[in-house]
Amino acid sequence: MHFAVQTWARRGARTALALAMAAGLGAAWAHGDVTPQPMDTRTLPPVGQKWVEDNPYSKGPARTEAVRIGASGYNQNCARCHGLEAISGGIAPDLRKMDEECTSLASQDKKDACFKEVNDYFIGTVRRGRTRDGRVYMPPFEGMLSQEALWAIKTYLESRREP
Repeated sequence: MHFAVQTWARRGARTALALAMAAGLGAAWAHGDVTPQPMDTRTLPPVGQKWVEDNPYSKGPARTEAVRIGASGYNQNCARCHGLEAISGGIAPDLRKMDEECTSLASQDKKDACFKEVNDYFIGTVRRGRTRDGRVYMPPFEGMLSQEALWAIKTYLESRREP
């Protein structure tokens, strides 16, 4: 009888481990399986149809509203993979650190060039998504979210930058 209980306990532990691993793999396989949620950007100044190179909401009076809208949009569209409040849980990059290298540069010209490069990378990635070996790691958001929405999310991420 004692042997039967030990065998059952080992099987139960193995089953629990297998289920936990399957759940983890399921989360990894689901990465990028996100339906973009619309964002209401009516209270932001319009940017226009042509994509701009620099974040129009980084500075100025619209920044506070862009952070508010961007926080909501981030939580609806990005947090599943990039973590709540932009703090990565390990599936995708920690977006608070996206332009970390730029902030430490001494020369303002180099800082500006670095921030522009990060903006280009951010907008390109968000617009077109990320695919590797035929697997979608991040869905494309172009056509689903407006330029105003994407720049609002970027403004929110800038507000979450680690000191």
